[in-house]
Amino acid sequence: MEWTPGGVSGDIEDHRGDSGRGGGFGGAPLGIGGLILVGILNLIFHRNLFVLFSGQPTAAPVNPQQEAARDQRERPEVEFVSFVLDDVQRNWEHVLPAEAGVPYRHAKLVLFRNAYPSACGTAQDAVGPFYCPEDEKVYLDLSFFDELRDRFRAPGEFAEAYVIAHELGHHVQKVLGIEPKVRRLQRGRPDEANALSVRLELQADCFAGIWGNSTQQRNLIHESDVEAALRAAAAVGDDRLQRMSTGRVSPETFTHGTSAQRVHWFREGLEAGQISACNTFRTSY
Repeated sequence: MEWTPGGVSGDIEDHRGDSGRGGGFGGAPLGIGGLILVGILNLIFHRNLFVLFSGQPTAAPVNPQQEAARDQRERPEVEFVSFVLDDVQRNWEHVLPAEAGVPYRHAKLVLFRNAYPSACGTAQDAVGPFYCPEDEKVYLDLSFFDELRDRFRAPGEFAEAYVIAHELGHHVQKVLGIEPKVRRLQRGRPDEANALSVRLELQADCFAGIWGNSTQQRNLIHESDVEAALRAAAAVGDDRLQRMSTGRVSPETFTHGTSAQRVHWFREGLEAGQISACNTFRTSY
């Protein structure tokens, strides 16, 4: 992926130095990486560890020198996240008014380590990246990218970019009024809550593809980058994660969609580059 280092985005809130020092777990949502990491822990410990996301986090002692050294090592990755964050948001500044007649407002991206309080509950490294509609922020522990590359064999900068673009896709849903409408429907139709969640997640994948389309138009990505993003989308399919953690698949419990569905909808956005191509609520998906 072609990109230019340019410092740290003004939309980044860097709390890596004070992560894990306060705030209680309040049911933080499982983001795009949450199912991956918790599923693997389930596999290792043969327990349902989703129930552990309550109670107080334990803060590890912080060594200022080690923290500073780690910050320096992570500087290139922070600059990459900054580039993607700014580029995705600039694209939506153009797309939303042009196609939906709605002005775009920026989300913030919070960098943290281990744990950090959000308006949706405590962000944790085990939960993975997620978007919180209550404070309109994306929460990201950079260690998730190591998991994406090493454990799930989805390396590449554009795979990481897809994750960020997906979470910002949820912010676009909030701006368009889609996210609050779906949440109301889920409360009123609890038997359909999982199916609605799948449609919401697949649309965020499609919105990530819309940004991918813009990078293609500007020759920022190559075919190998697209393949990296598709591997990342496939890596977080519900069917793949359930098969890894339990050896069987339970479609009725899906909340994010299958690997094939996630790949399909990312491709839809990538090829069309338009919001109209991403109506996952009016298809059989």
